[in-house]
Amino acid sequence: MPNTHPTSAAKWSLVVHRVNTSKVEVWVGTLFPTMAKPDKARIILSTEDGTQLKTKVINSSDWDRPFRKHGQRFYFVHTFTGLPEASFFRLEFQRKEKASWQQLRRGSFHTLPSSLPGPNQRPFTIGLGSCFYSHRDGGQAAASYKALYERKQKIDLTILAGDQVYLDIGFDSLSLWPSEIRQRIADDYAEHWQALGSILSRGGTWMLPDDHEYWNDYPFYDSLIPTLLALKISHVRSNWKRASNDAVKNIQRTKLVDFLEIGDDLSICFADTRSKRKKSGFLPKDAFRSVTDWAENLESPGVLVTSQPLIVKPNDNEANLLSFETQYKKLLSALASSGHDIIVLSGDVHYGRIATAELGNGGGKLIEIISSPLSNLTGLNGIATSVAKAKPETFPHSSVDVTGVPSKAVDYDRNYFVGKKKGRLLSAYPKDRTREHFMTIEFSKNTAGKVKLAAKAWRVRDRAPKTNLPVQEFEKAFQVALN
Repeated sequence: MPNTHPTSAAKWSLVVHRVNTSKVEVWVGTLFPTMAKPDKARIILSTEDGTQLKTKVINSSDWDRPFRKHGQRFYFVHTFTGLPEASFFRLEFQRKEKASWQQLRRGSFHTLPSSLPGPNQRPFTIGLGSCFYSHRDGGQAAASYKALYERKQKIDLTILAGDQVYLDIGFDSLSLWPSEIRQRIADDYAEHWQALGSILSRGGTWMLPDDHEYWNDYPFYDSLIPTLLALKISHVRSNWKRASNDAVKNIQRTKLVDFLEIGDDLSICFADTRSKRKKSGFLPKDAFRSVTDWAENLESPGVLVTSQPLIVKPNDNEANLLSFETQYKKLLSALASSGHDIIVLSGDVHYGRIATAELGNGGGKLIEIISSPLSNLTGLNGIATSVAKAKPETFPHSSVDVTGVPSKAVDYDRNYFVGKKKGRLLSAYPKDRTREHFMTIEFSKNTAGKVKLAAKAWRVRDRAPKTNLPVQEFEKAFQVALN
């Protein structure tokens, strides 16, 4: 007899979301409209050797919709608790078909350590990437990430720092029909989540949206880009915004501000500076205050995760964080106040580089690590590609006066610029572009007990001939002891 629910395992997703020392949040489901809800499914949590620890059964009535007004596409979120710290686990997502269970997706993760590991232990590792356009990727970003994770370097926490999807590309953006707008946004997520599957299922994943999770330069809509002209019609804009918000909330699982502590050694703040952006600021007042409170009370090095960088100059074409001068200045003052080093992890700008600048007069440094793109834009959209540059020359930029943070020269070491590939007119890549890549940032404690950072960049599309692992972009890792 035929299957009652014919399916393709490639159209199901398992995403490991937030993880800490004792629990993990797991997202399972499908974003494809042709799939039917299973009468029964389950998530199995196992140890590294395959010993089953916990099982969560999912009944047909348990599924939620990621998008309003969509009868298709469904997901379920479960949190496993009571797990030992710094331990490796496997996940299986299965559905029941008659008397047997069909494997749909697998995943794995580490619970986080309660303190940073020492010099001879596996470092706590963050994977960083942003800007993923699926058109010419061909599964290469996910395959290279999977190869590194499975065969060389486990990644504890993956940060996707914006533009995981490009919802505003294509002439179908001109549609005036609410149902078509919603379906197109949902279809884009289905395509991109399928392509990113081997990244999303390995290690805890935090995602921050940037403008293309909504539309170019969101929330502003005065662009003259032809495919975005329909946004000037209020009902188009409201339906687009509503569907985009559903995706950021229910699929990317983004919180406006979120925190993660690695014991007393490292403090991480995730700030979504895009979703609630207004002309008055990049964060609402209460959310902004929670970020500045975090910065002012740091007792260890801090990691600030944003979808746009801090070392920037004024931009008259699209808003960056400096465009919101009042909040930008207050944020820099807060970051400088503790005297601890701040690591900024970011994306958005279609190039990868590491830059360092003095942060105030308290002895702290700002170390900004940008990883972009995982996969380049193509065709007409390829004019938005970029390559790393040693600008701006000073931080903060000379156009702003920040209390307690005098403007100083930025240290750009070209050894830590991700390289470029030449463009060819009338090709899929008409302009010079940064090599597709992601980065890993390792944290550990050295023999003196100081926190040590080591950052590496990995090429998505170049593999070592003998190991098939992604090729390292930097000749040697960027390394620094943190204050």
